[in-house]
Amino acid sequence: MSIIQDIRQVIALLKQVDLKQLKALNEKVDLAGAMQQLSKMDAAQLQGLMKMLNSGGKRNKPLPEPNPDFYELSDKLTAEQRALQLKVREFMETEVAPIVNEYWLRDEFPFELIPKMGDLGLAGVTFEGYGCPNLPYMMEGVLAMEMARVDASIATFFGVQSGLSMGSIYLCGSEEQKQEWLPKMNRMEKIGAFGLTEPEVGSGAAGGLTTTCKQTADGWVLNGQKKWIGNATFADVIIIWARDVDSGEVKGFLVRKENPGVHVEKIKGKMALRIVQNGLITLKDCIVEEKDRLPHANSFKDTANVLRMTRAGVAWMAVGCARGAYENALEYTKTRKQFGKPIASFQLIQNHLVEMISNLTAMQTLVYRLSELQDEDKLKDEHASLAKVFCTLRTRDIVRGAREVMGGNGILLDYNVARFVADAEAIYSYEGTKEINTLIVGRSITGFSAFV
Repeated sequence: MSIIQDIRQVIALLKQVDLKQLKALNEKVDLAGAMQQLSKMDAAQLQGLMKMLNSGGKRNKPLPEPNPDFYELSDKLTAEQRALQLKVREFMETEVAPIVNEYWLRDEFPFELIPKMGDLGLAGVTFEGYGCPNLPYMMEGVLAMEMARVDASIATFFGVQSGLSMGSIYLCGSEEQKQEWLPKMNRMEKIGAFGLTEPEVGSGAAGGLTTTCKQTADGWVLNGQKKWIGNATFADVIIIWARDVDSGEVKGFLVRKENPGVHVEKIKGKMALRIVQNGLITLKDCIVEEKDRLPHANSFKDTANVLRMTRAGVAWMAVGCARGAYENALEYTKTRKQFGKPIASFQLIQNHLVEMISNLTAMQTLVYRLSELQDEDKLKDEHASLAKVFCTLRTRDIVRGAREVMGGNGILLDYNVARFVADAEAIYSYEGTKEINTLIVGRSITGFSAFV
């Protein structure tokens, strides 16, 4: 086909436009100039223009659906487990997503969500009896991911309730204590907190607890402080870990909110997990009855058993935070246009997106295997620690990339990624810092302990 024939076809298409449309077009486009440019085009350029005009400027095929589960790891789940995953996803998208930025900005907790979460009946995910679901550890992780995908604060609230607090009672409590607390905590009629970290003791909790307990004729007397305790400002019961001044052993206690000698002050000014209500707990001659001492918590090894059980969930939370940031960023790049086309079509933006999905896929593969080890009763401290280190590091990379592809909009709460960027910093630090978890893995692979 000659260039003259190509131009004639273009003119023929333009002739199909009525005068009203042509007048409106002339107001937007310099038609004389356009015809001059047409005469300068070669055959290939004109054929491209013809193809665009004939298709109405539309893509020949729709854009692919977003698939953050790039290696289809959800295929590992049964149909029932997949349905539960999607049920929690729907809850997070319909009940949490519309209000989360408002509460995050105000540094407040959406208490209206608690009974709705209780209706799900999922707290104490892996526990048997007491109204708990008795699901595999795999599902505990998947549900943590789904919650953190929308909001890491809500995932943290649930993790404290379901894992740390209920887990302490489940692993270390008496049958009477389990019967009293676990069914109500499963339904979220009672809220729990977990008090281990202290103002001057975080990573060194194993050997450096300064909160003390002493047995007397009236019960146990607790003195000391706990800091960064999630849910503490409104919890009905706080698990307090203290060192026995007589034996030196670490013991666990159920401290009820009505106990005299307990004062909780909300920690303000946080830049991350702002919905989580962290408290500074002061215990001054706090009397706890013997019936509220956890009978199977008699050393820090018992505390570590609870932490080991929940640390895998933190790795899953990191995956959820990263996934939420990636999904928001991917959707943004498909709709945000610069230079006349979506920025997702640019090479540099695709490079960022591919780096994000690569890291996310590696993280997902790791945590799925981690939960398989846990379900096979093969989980070791170093397994959980490696996952916590790797996933929280890669989450930092992913949220940074998500913020970058969104440009200035990336720092606005309206686009969600700014919240993920901030919350990733908290996930990176809690349940064992990168350094402490690194030393746990290092000790395992070398045989040498580098702890001080």
